[in-house]
Amino acid sequence: RAAARRAVSAGFDLVYVYATHGYLLAQFLSPDNTRSDEYGGSLENRVRLVRELLEETRDELGDRCALAIRLSCDAGETDGQPDSAEQREVVALLADLPDLWDININDYSYEMGSSRFVKEAAQEDYVSYVKGLTGKPVVGVGRFTSPATMLSQVRSGVLDLVGCARPSIADPFLPNKVKEGREDDIRECIGCNICYAGDSRSNPISCTQNPTMGEEWRRGWHPEKIPRRGSDSSILVIGGGPAGLEAARALGARGYEVALAERRSELGGRVFLEAALPGLAEWARVRDWRVGQIGKMDNVSVFLESEVDREQVREFGADHVAVATGSIWRPDGIGRWNGEEIPGWRDAPILTPDDIMTGAEVVGPVLIFDDDLYYMGGALAEKLALDGLEVVLVTPASLVSPYTHNTAEQPRIQKRLIELGVGIETNWALEAFSGKEAHLACAFTGRERRMEAESVVMVTSRLPEDSLYSELADDSGAVIRIGDCLAPGTIGVSVRSGHRYAREMDEPDVDGVPFLREAPELFG
Repeated sequence: RAAARRAVSAGFDLVYVYATHGYLLAQFLSPDNTRSDEYGGSLENRVRLVRELLEETRDELGDRCALAIRLSCDAGETDGQPDSAEQREVVALLADLPDLWDININDYSYEMGSSRFVKEAAQEDYVSYVKGLTGKPVVGVGRFTSPATMLSQVRSGVLDLVGCARPSIADPFLPNKVKEGREDDIRECIGCNICYAGDSRSNPISCTQNPTMGEEWRRGWHPEKIPRRGSDSSILVIGGGPAGLEAARALGARGYEVALAERRSELGGRVFLEAALPGLAEWARVRDWRVGQIGKMDNVSVFLESEVDREQVREFGADHVAVATGSIWRPDGIGRWNGEEIPGWRDAPILTPDDIMTGAEVVGPVLIFDDDLYYMGGALAEKLALDGLEVVLVTPASLVSPYTHNTAEQPRIQKRLIELGVGIETNWALEAFSGKEAHLACAFTGRERRMEAESVVMVTSRLPEDSLYSELADDSGAVIRIGDCLAPGTIGVSVRSGHRYAREMDEPDVDGVPFLREAPELFG
């Protein structure tokens, strides 16, 4: 009651009773609540605390604030097979007490599922019954990125209101763009869950698609507004991957004359290749949105199949050059575990992710040595297994792709590989490869063993492709490298690198503190 009164006093318009995601109220609702008093045991008793909170909060709010409840609509089953029998009774018992039903599902890893495993509107089968049990409006989420899908949820009677959290991180102006008929300008969420990884690791939030996310206050970066150009300079961007595309797009939006040179016949760089891996098709939106925006600009020229050298860059005569030539995966095994080259790699059939993604022939059985620990090792294992090859994934970690715990994917990745028959050898490191036999060592004891393999795929670390930059750097201070060419990282880091380059072109250097703090002065 006191909290509700404070909410009214503070001027809030909507107050929630939050009964989901494993918090206290969800624990009272659970069948595991075997209290012997009137707040446990039977369903009516387990619902009692939530009912009383709704009634007493309503009494305090009066007509000043709306009252919402957030509730899971299932008992915990996932991946398209909901069990909602008891939850239907809960909704029926509370039907018209709140002003708004905000519904989700019990398994947060499915609600927050990445696009690799959970597709748009995947919660429909879990939540569609709610509107039939209440006369109050219903809102729900489902990583909605398509206006057509959002509209279909309303027209079909699944939802009254569509919630867009991750899509609004990727594009805070999504509703306005729908309203204005600018659907092709929507910067659609790709479902990579890098935003959620920030929450998991207590890091500042970031977004692969939206490089301004988290920098609106600290650096003054607006997601839609960018300063006009500070000069009449021309800019040559070399490389059409995520960094190069974002740099060209943002520079073009500022009004600069930009030329983008890409050595391949397709734009996208690593995004073009990685989006072809199992489950990652939506990642192509990083390329597609930027290509679409660049296509609307008369001041940005794109040159495909244009691999340039030092003399051609000189001849082009741009005032500024951004080298965004990306990176390559190392074939020598150097990474987190091995600080030196793995013996035998030069004379053995060693492959890298780049080889696999560009169609190299692979002979099985295949050993994938995953020392990267993010998505690549598991995605390649899935691809090669689907291609019919015998695959073993070896990693010094205790789980497959452990970093993906932060993106709510890890259990599904490991489950998928097990179902595909991929051999999984955790806590082992690759020490050498003779061409027919891999030498492994236990990550804890150093105990050695051998494993037969016809091919080894090294998923360890990446090297910047910066030879052109090294040649050009002596010519002028107006040459800079961005993205993976500067420092290999995630796709989102590359996009941000390209955006920062474009934002800071002709802008004054910032001395001292590089960005604002949220609390610059606590005491006067």
